[in-house]
Order: sequence, then C-alpha cells, then structure tokens
Amino acid sequence: MMAFREELFEPVPIRVCVVDGESDTRRHVLPLLGGDSDVSIVGVHDTGSSAVEALRREPVDLLFLDTELADMDGFQVLHEAGSACARAVVFMAAREEHALRAFEAGALDYLLEPLVPQRFVQVLDRAKEHVRRERIQQLVLRLAGLVKALPEPSRPPRYLDRLVIREVGRVTFLPVDNVDWMAAEDNYVQVHVGGRSHLLRQPLRELESRLDPERFVRIHRSTLVNLQRVQELRPLLHGEYQVILHDRTMLKLSRGYRERLGPLLAQG
Repeated sequence: MMAFREELFEPVPIRVCVVDGESDTRRHVLPLLGGDSDVSIVGVHDTGSSAVEALRREPVDLLFLDTELADMDGFQVLHEAGSACARAVVFMAAREEHALRAFEAGALDYLLEPLVPQRFVQVLDRAKEHVRRERIQQLVLRLAGLVKALPEPSRPPRYLDRLVIREVGRVTFLPVDNVDWMAAEDNYVQVHVGGRSHLLRQPLRELESRLDPERFVRIHRSTLVNLQRVQELRPLLHGEYQVILHDRTMLKLSRGYRERLGPLLAQG
C-alpha cells in the first residue's frame, strides 16, 4: 500500500537499462541519460546474457537495446528476458536493415548509430511519456481491482414506512407511525389506529418481517405493538404483563415474549 501511495503522489524515476556491445555508444548514451533528472540508470550491459539475467530478475521501464551483441542479438535478448522485461524498448543499430523487425517486435523507436544527441533526446522524451502513460493505466487497473475487492457497504434494511389498506371502493395509504397495534386473524391482520381498525390481507408473520423491529415488537403470538404507543406495563401472574397504550387499550404481554420488551422493562 505504501508503494501504491508513492506512485500516486510522488514522482518515481524512470528506470533505464542500456544494453550495447560498443563502448563508444555507451560513452555517448550514458551522459545523455545521466543529465536527465527524470531518469535512473539501473543497468548497463555489454552482453546479451548478462542483460537477460538482470531483466528477468528486475524488469525496467525503458530499455535501450543494441541489435547486435557478441553472444546474441537484441531480439534474442527480448525473447529470453520476456515481453514484460520493459515498458518501452528502443533499439539501436548501425544499419537500417533491422528496423522493420524491431517495430514488429513492439519497439517504441529505432536509433541509428552513431547517435545524434538531439535525436536521442527526442526519442528519450517520447519514451518517458510512453512510460508515464503505461504507469497511469496500470495504476487505474490496480485501483479498480482494489475497489472491486472492497466489501459491499452494509445497508440498513428497508422497512415499510406505510401500509396499503384496500377497502371497498378505495385504497388507503396508512403511515406505520400512526399504527397503535396489530392483531392476527388467520391470514389477515387487524391494524388498529386511533380507535379504528383496518383489515390487511397479509399474515402477521410476513408483515412483522417488513417492519422496523426497534419500533414494532411482538408481545403475543397474535399481537404486534408500536412501542411508541406503550404508556404503562403492569405485572400479572406467572411473569406476564398487562400492556397499556396511550389510548388506554389493554393488551397482554405473554411470558414467552417478555424479553422483546427488555429495554422498556430495564428502564422501569
């Protein structure tokens, strides 16, 4: 995670490797690279085998690669090291004959030797821009992967905020906050509101699962009560209670459901 933050907020040098069998070429290339503050030279090799070993161990951002080395050509180096050994490859050669093959191998550019400093700097600037784009794309993919791996945010369950009461000739939308209590009648529910009752064609158990359990509590196998309407609890025999609502309606709290009203009882 620390490396990820550094890539996002801090400039990371472009890691460059130079593979060339000619010492004269290396003497021209290295000063030009060393004078660029965006670049970090992490490897210089005069043979293909040493380059392959290093690139397998640690890929680079930018690879300057001679087409002709003492032990193998540059194309063999790429093949042996693998396509992931560098984000960008620039071939260097004394002749033009390998240019087509270089571009077919995915090279970003092809430099002819002896190198012209102005041309080299232009290619280097283009290569740096290419590497930065590659880094951004990789960071976007990594970020997308991190986001995808995050657990889904927990969402509060969706509870009913109103009941739909269908009666002869009309449909009434009743806010659940207005409900005093409910009573089961077979597969129906009697919904009591301010001294009136409405018949809801739905089993009580099914309705209970869609109501906020912190607001509506079952006090009997056939009764749900709105806790906001409870005014008084009176103990009866055998651990039962009488539940008295604000409108003086009296209901019974069965012993088996006593723990449902635990918070109210604890306050008492």
